[in-house]
Amino acid sequence: MSTWLYAFTSVAVVSLLSLVGVFTLSIKEKYIRKTILYLVSFAVGALFGDALIHLLPEAFENISSSFTVSLLVLSGIVIFFVLEKFVYWRHCHIVESGKHYHPVVAMNLVGDFIHNFLDGIIIGASYVVSLPLGLATTIAVVLHEIPQEIGDFGVLIHGGLSVKKALLYNFLSALAALLGLFLVFALGTLASRFSLYLIPIAAGGFLYIAGSDLIPELKHETKIAASVGQLLAILLGIGVMIGLLFLE
Repeated sequence: MSTWLYAFTSVAVVSLLSLVGVFTLSIKEKYIRKTILYLVSFAVGALFGDALIHLLPEAFENISSSFTVSLLVLSGIVIFFVLEKFVYWRHCHIVESGKHYHPVVAMNLVGDFIHNFLDGIIIGASYVVSLPLGLATTIAVVLHEIPQEIGDFGVLIHGGLSVKKALLYNFLSALAALLGLFLVFALGTLASRFSLYLIPIAAGGFLYIAGSDLIPELKHETKIAASVGQLLAILLGIGVMIGLLFLE
């Protein structure tokens, strides 16, 4: 029951992050861009840290074949690549600019629905394995979700939706995370076995998101001070993941 409560609370928080975009309406765009770059940097460290410090060691410890773990990690990378290329799911963490291609509103919502569904499965599976792993994965997802949801909100507004409709549709797609969580717990006794094999897939997905979607966006900023700030934010994200080891 405690595992369920922790997992449900975590997914509920992740779903509510879909409303974060409304708070950007009163903030000047230049400040949003600057802040998001550091949030993205923090998310890079957290995603890499969760994958390499928490998820992969857990997978190697509980799955006897290291070859199987490696294949599952590669599968995660391929799965997220397929989602991005063929479902037109694109992680846009920077507010609307000419440098990014934005899919139409409908495809953005479909892709976001699938993405949130996977988030719910990953968070639920992590909590089934252990509380510290669930917390670490939730933090990594939350840090990744904040800039993404701001970007998604901007895409929906740019696509012609009103503020109210953009918030509503974004929130409804975010509820897919609850469906993913319910799927994990509906498996009952199979959930533990299922979760062990999902963990390295999630690690591959996190590595793909951080390496393919997030880091390239940071390269647009070339000023020394900003670059140093990004590096410190990445290290801080890794540090948070290391700190969570003390909960075990």
